[in-house]
Amino acid sequence: MTKHFFGDTTVLLGRSLRHITRSMDTIITTTIMPIAFLLLFVYVFGGAIKTGTSYVNYLLPGILLITVASGIAYTAFRLFLDMKSGIFERFQSMPIARSSVLWAHVLTSLVANLISLVVVVLVALLMGFHSGAGVAAWLAVAGILILFTLALTWLAVIPGLTAKTPDGASAFSYPLIFLPFISSAFVPTDTMPGPVRVFAENQPVTSIVNAIRDLFTQQPVGTDIWIALGWCVGLLVVAYVFAMNTYRRKIA
Repeated sequence: MTKHFFGDTTVLLGRSLRHITRSMDTIITTTIMPIAFLLLFVYVFGGAIKTGTSYVNYLLPGILLITVASGIAYTAFRLFLDMKSGIFERFQSMPIARSSVLWAHVLTSLVANLISLVVVVLVALLMGFHSGAGVAAWLAVAGILILFTLALTWLAVIPGLTAKTPDGASAFSYPLIFLPFISSAFVPTDTMPGPVRVFAENQPVTSIVNAIRDLFTQQPVGTDIWIALGWCVGLLVVAYVFAMNTYRRKIA
């Protein structure tokens, strides 16, 4: 059964990746907005924002999360198109593992988002980003981003399965894209007014951004990394359970 699942997922993943390679504008589009934010804040607002370090170094972790949040909208959109095209019904008539259909979309999202993240990091390096972090720290950052991507992707599966229109499938990502703006991603939270500061310091993006930033700057990560992992894993589990339950109801 496990071998059956992995084989089916691999075949369907190949199908989804071929769609991506034939439409590279998906990856290009998802990187344009984060890169635009990076350029805007570093070169226009960066001189007025005091963070005690190079602003591109300070800003990059938040931009990476925005990159993922913008990328997963396409997962919901592609899943919606598959639902409306009737291909799910055809898959149900075949002897394949049912969950492999969703996993193929999720892994496609992971690959596409990782490519987008690499592009954004390369642009940041050209803009002056530098880090003395070692291999272990970079691997830790990659692990956090992979968990974050998987969590948001499974969250994207839910509107992809339930939306009535293409715009409705992808619109859920907009609040996720702007959540970093009310966090420590762009400015230190201690510069914010009381209620905003309380929200910023207790939402998941702040702990994830702080953990990545500390890893990049070789600072002690403290409890931030455990809070970040807790948010990522918790959201991943909840989103996965809801997505699978929604999928079972759809194909029942």
